[in-house]
Formats: sequence, C-alpha cells, structure tokens
Amino acid sequence: MCLAIPSKIVSINGKKGIVDMGGIKKEVGLDFIPEAKIGNWILLHTGFGLEIISEKDALETIEAINEAYHVMPDEY
Repeated sequence: MCLAIPSKIVSINGKKGIVDMGGIKKEVGLDFIPEAKIGNWILLHTGFGLEIISEKDALETIEAINEAYHVMPDEY
C-alpha cells in the first residue's frame, strides 16, 4: 500500500518546491503538477507532488492519518 501525504507548498523555484508537512519542510518535485502555486495543498508521494487538492480534503486526510496513528491534533 502506498500513502500520499497532504502537504502545503510554501515556495517554488522552477520545477522544485518546498512544502510544509506539519512543521517539517521538504524539497519536492513539481514535475507532475506544473500549475501548482504557493499556498496550494498537494498530495506528496516519494518526493513528488502528484495532485493539487483542496484545503478541506487535505485537513480531513491529515486528521484521518493522525487518528490512525493516534497523534494528537496539536502534534501535526
């Protein structure tokens, strides 16, 4: 099973971006979503953004992941 993690784009430089995953910043490839903009929520898998998603969907997914792993809301 593969899991894509919702992440928010905080900066973009060409085909690379920096995302915020609950306070963790990571450089990612944006090759598959060239239309992505700063502030977009994306699904991140193996270092690449796969799809732009709504903030609502991102937060619901984060909540479900946190519940599955018993993480308290303020820990993400």
